[in-house]
Amino acid sequence: MNKYELAIVVTTKIEDEQRAEVVERCKALIERFGGTVTNVDDWGKKRLAYEVQKMKEGFYYFIRFEAESTVPGEIESRVRIMDNVIRYLVVRQDEA
Repeated sequence: MNKYELAIVVTTKIEDEQRAEVVERCKALIERFGGTVTNVDDWGKKRLAYEVQKMKEGFYYFIRFEAESTVPGEIESRVRIMDNVIRYLVVRQDEA
């Protein structure tokens, strides 16, 4: 099992309940493909480095998980089409 981190930026145009639902859907995706969620960091509302879809701010979430090497590709393909997610990235965590 490898350690990964899914970073997602959620639009600011939705309510708190909808944002929580987006994060829960991402966690459910990880678990559906055999991964184990270890930690979820909510960084809150931050200014984006550049304008994305005419938005200047977004809510940042970092979901750490353990999974097989095929899982990140599956997760990215599903998160790519999710509404309300304006940016995403899965990176592998190095053993330190």
